[in-house]
Amino acid sequence: MDNQFFKNIEKKTGVNMKDIFELANSLQNANFKDEKTVRHVIQRVAQIANRKVPKELEEQIVRTLVQNGKQLDFNTIADMLGKK
Repeated sequence: MDNQFFKNIEKKTGVNMKDIFELANSLQNANFKDEKTVRHVIQRVAQIANRKVPKELEEQIVRTLVQNGKQLDFNTIADMLGKK
């Protein structure tokens, strides 16, 4: 993809694409059955997006991923964020 595409995304979202790519690379071999790993990912995404994640939402995400065995995908995250 061309650089302008990413610059447009950055402009619209305020999120640095370099940070997104670094996060994506770090997640490739992450163990999402490990609560500490999941909490770190949640905190990193919140930091990148410049948003606060309430403790109860963090707990819900951790429970969904670690205990219930759901996969981490955009639909799962969107569903959880929609329930705020």
